[in-house]
Amino acid sequence: MTKVARWGWVITLVTLTGVAGVLAFVLIVGTTSDRRFFEKHYHWLYWVNVGVAVVLTLVILTAAVRLVVRVRRGRFGSRLLLKLAGIFALVGVVPGVMIYAVSYQFVNRSIETWFDVKLASALEAGLNLGRGTLDALVADLGTKTRDAADQLAESNTPQLIGLERVRDKLGARTVALVGGNGQILLETGGDTRQLTPDRPSGAMLRQARGGAVASQLEGLEDEAAALQGGAQIRALALLPSTELRLGLGERYLMVVQRIPPSMLTNALAVQTANSEYQQRSLERGGLRSMYLGTLTLVLILAVFAALLLAVALGNQLARPLLMLADGVRQVAQGDLSVRPVLASRDELGGLTRSFADMTGQLADARAQVSRTVAELDAARTHLQTILDNLTAGVLVFDADACIETVNPGATRILRLPLSAYVGRPLADVPGLAEFSASLDRRFEQSLSAEGERDMDRELWQDSFELQLDPKQDPLSLLVRGAPLPHGARLVVFDDISEVVSAQRSAAWSEVARRLAHEIKNPLTPIQLSAERLQHKLEAKLEGTDQAMLVRSVATIVNQVQAMKQLVNEFRDYARLPSAQLTPLDLNALIHEVLSLYAEPQDKGRLTAELAPQLPAIKGDASQLRQVIHNLVQNALDAVHDRADGHVTVRSSLSLTDTGKPRSVRLHIVDNGPGFAEKVLKRAFEPYVTTKAKGTGLGLAVVKKIADEHGARITLRNLHPASDAGSPPETGQEGLVTGAQVSLSFSNLVAATEPGVQGAKT
Repeated sequence: MTKVARWGWVITLVTLTGVAGVLAFVLIVGTTSDRRFFEKHYHWLYWVNVGVAVVLTLVILTAAVRLVVRVRRGRFGSRLLLKLAGIFALVGVVPGVMIYAVSYQFVNRSIETWFDVKLASALEAGLNLGRGTLDALVADLGTKTRDAADQLAESNTPQLIGLERVRDKLGARTVALVGGNGQILLETGGDTRQLTPDRPSGAMLRQARGGAVASQLEGLEDEAAALQGGAQIRALALLPSTELRLGLGERYLMVVQRIPPSMLTNALAVQTANSEYQQRSLERGGLRSMYLGTLTLVLILAVFAALLLAVALGNQLARPLLMLADGVRQVAQGDLSVRPVLASRDELGGLTRSFADMTGQLADARAQVSRTVAELDAARTHLQTILDNLTAGVLVFDADACIETVNPGATRILRLPLSAYVGRPLADVPGLAEFSASLDRRFEQSLSAEGERDMDRELWQDSFELQLDPKQDPLSLLVRGAPLPHGARLVVFDDISEVVSAQRSAAWSEVARRLAHEIKNPLTPIQLSAERLQHKLEAKLEGTDQAMLVRSVATIVNQVQAMKQLVNEFRDYARLPSAQLTPLDLNALIHEVLSLYAEPQDKGRLTAELAPQLPAIKGDASQLRQVIHNLVQNALDAVHDRADGHVTVRSSLSLTDTGKPRSVRLHIVDNGPGFAEKVLKRAFEPYVTTKAKGTGLGLAVVKKIADEHGARITLRNLHPASDAGSPPETGQEGLVTGAQVSLSFSNLVAATEPGVQGAKT
């Protein structure tokens, strides 16, 4: 139950209680029947009504205070409610007060009129008249009874017949002969409803014994019984005795006569009216208070009803306005939910319906906007995710040629903090001024001579080389450009240095294949011809000529062997066979290769640090044997000129977060001079070498074999206070203490695969 409903029930109950109290007062005041019940409970009914009046007054005051508080707080519609309540209260209170004043005077004057002196005198005279009449009847019956007693004493007729004659003569109800002790000796007539005769009282006997006639009224105490025949006159007279007989005591004649009903009714009416008049006269002040209290309570109820009607009608009129005000406030706060609508068909109801329709349209529009914004956010997030994960670099320039958007790929490729230069021209980035000018020229070339866009040329693609660091090789970039709306520009570029390197490797492979084919064919005839000349001419020459011949032929043979070795390396690089991957034990393969380097191991220049219980990998034993041999030989060559030169071959196992094997790693570490900065980036390209007699094909072959095995190969220089996995100390990046070549094999053999226990070596 809501708060408003609870208040409605309370007010209704109080109103019903007040109405019940007023009705009780009306019953008390207006009843003309037996008022004893209401008069008995008059006081508590009075105070109950007073309590109801107080409660109604408190309700009115509470409603007034709440209305004033609403006005002070500035609640919408409160002033209108206050005005309506004041108008209705004024309309109800002013006539009520006027009627109350008139009724007050009327009640006072009416009550004074009711208790006028003339009325009291009239009632007293009527009461005396009734009393005199009844007294005359009593005296008359006493006289007649005495005369009847004298006549009965003188008569010689039987007593029963005499009593009957007296009864008929007097019209009495009962005639009886009573003994001296009050005992009924003989009776005629009487009340058949009584089993025993009604005996006279002792006072009457004493009065009659003294010679006087005793008479009295009986049965007037109970009005109802008197009206039903209980009111009567009893007379008792001494019966004179004319005979002298022993044993006869005193005897009395008793006559009982009923009072006439009409006379009795009038007498009782006068007596009752006089009693009530006297009682009301004594309670004149209370009667006045009762009437005035009733009037006051009715006035309070009228005022309460007027105020309640004012509040109800005010709420009825102000409800649509309050509903609209609350709806406007909620709409202003952003709440566009469904609004309640009044069912009335007046203008205010139509206004609420129109407002509800407008709110619904606003809600639909906001929902559409929210969906559109959500879709835009999702598209923006999707696009940003794509940009963040693109390997290509993306730059967006605004109409002022300032950087607007940079993705992580651009920062990674150019190795420059481009995000710090957002909102600034690209030329402000160190080392990119020339690149910025080249981009501007390329965009200008996409416009026609008249300054209009040429649809065939507005999307352009070109390649650039950037020399960001003189110590490093230049970057080869493939750049694509496109104009955007409102003068913006889009630049997308890729680092194609590895692609160029791969193309160079492919080109060298083709050159190597052709050179091997073209050079190898004449080498054997040349070597054979030189050896045949030596065989034919060596015996015919002497001295210096013979020595010169031997020396010349030896030179030719050595150079031919060198040429054959070069051609074989070309052939190996160009025609490296496909790897046959089988399970093998990397540690066993390392031991096998290192067994060929017994002398460096004996001298302590070559050591192995192999992790035990490595899982088997999938690989080609012959190719991996060539890789290990090549890397170990390169490392020994790098430390050849150092007295403390040392090479370490190390194997290890990398685990996942769950403890499962991730990859098997092979590290060849030396303490030589390390790799030159230019060589580090192009070390795996053919014919890139720092050796005087090297061909530059060794690491290229290693790279090709690693790619065949799905392994990752990395080169790095070692710095002071760093191991194979630790970064160099700050400020010592330029000092090189060695080099490391690492191979990571992630193609492992599962424990359930066949051939794992007996992996090839």
